[in-house]
Amino acid sequence: MNLGKSRLATIFAIVFVDLLGFGLILPLLPFYAQKYGASALMVGLLASVYALAQMIGAPVLGRMSDRYGRRPILLVSIFGTFIGFVLLGLAEPIGQLVSGNTPLQDEVVIGILFLSRVIDGLTGGNITVAQAYITDVTDEKNRAKGLGLIGAAFGMGFILGPAIGGLLSRWGYPVPAFAAALLSMINLVMVFFLLPESLNAARRAAMANRPRPAFSARALWEALNRPRVGPLIHIRFIFGLASAAFQGVFALYAAARLGLDAQGTGLVLAYVGVLVVLVQGVAIGRLTARFSESLLILWASALMAVSLAAWALVPTLPLLLIVLIPLSLGTGILNTVISSALTKSVYPEEIGGTLGLAASAESLSRVIGPALAALLLGSLGPWAPGIFGAALMIWVTSFAYRRLITRPDPPLPTRGEPAAYGEAGS
Repeated sequence: MNLGKSRLATIFAIVFVDLLGFGLILPLLPFYAQKYGASALMVGLLASVYALAQMIGAPVLGRMSDRYGRRPILLVSIFGTFIGFVLLGLAEPIGQLVSGNTPLQDEVVIGILFLSRVIDGLTGGNITVAQAYITDVTDEKNRAKGLGLIGAAFGMGFILGPAIGGLLSRWGYPVPAFAAALLSMINLVMVFFLLPESLNAARRAAMANRPRPAFSARALWEALNRPRVGPLIHIRFIFGLASAAFQGVFALYAAARLGLDAQGTGLVLAYVGVLVVLVQGVAIGRLTARFSESLLILWASALMAVSLAAWALVPTLPLLLIVLIPLSLGTGILNTVISSALTKSVYPEEIGGTLGLAASAESLSRVIGPALAALLLGSLGPWAPGIFGAALMIWVTSFAYRRLITRPDPPLPTRGEPAAYGEAGS
């Protein structure tokens, strides 16, 4: 038990440092790109290309972690994040070196920004592998609580990351990027020296000898038709689309509606981080102990629908801060409970791959969401992304009620009944 707690504490620290680095660049990336002539749509595409690369990389890394262990894949993933942040920090110097002070410099810098996000995305399986690690060292009763630690670490990173990133941006946009790269290097050292492997050689060999679906676009399609797994990945995708519409254009929304700069946006995101910590670090364990995961998914989806509609219409910063409370509650519950439910819907040797497929579906939503939300914001106004997200969550609420409450799929069968599990739910 003490060993389990020690491992969870180490994973918490690793995810916290990882998200702290991500939070450093989150509020400034849109302003960084706009400084070199990027349009609102281009800013949305900058977020989308990261998600597209992650959609490709996360399932592969998740599957590899099932076979080779969680620790080595975490090391590879974090090193890729380090390279991405270094390139982000060097975008301006590279632009000056390649093109001097000519108009071509803007295009070079924007190109380096895109390249940095692609590299980070392709190796960005940190959270997926961390979730698989927690699944390895927890039982089903404590699974949601353990996965809630990732959400809490996420929130802690968002408390400090955006605020610090906004402050560091006073000395130039590359400064937060280099600070994030330093944090990634610290993370590499932590994983290498402090994190033991959760899958021993015998367990990896046993998992490798069991039949698993191949990773492909067809595998994702087949997963969508599997009982229990399919409805959860559907919900993960549409919820991810609504979340991406919010996150992808929040800095643009804050500037257009409220007149906030990078520092002000960072402070608001830090406030969101506090809310996420309270939800996923404190509330999740109590909620999952009292209510079923299906019921939590239903009510959290409805809460998000109302909150996103309110976000679209709030006219002032104080009202926005109020609206962000239920929005963070709904987001925190869904992020944790969907992952927990997925790990209980597949066999142990499928956990890493299934979480990777879910991450792939979520990444696809973040390919579409930011670009579409930026297009809506630019053509219709700051209110449009919120209404779009609210409409999506209304659909999720209806789907969750039909598929998880009134017509739930059968539970995971024993090893002697693999054929029954492979059939689509009615």
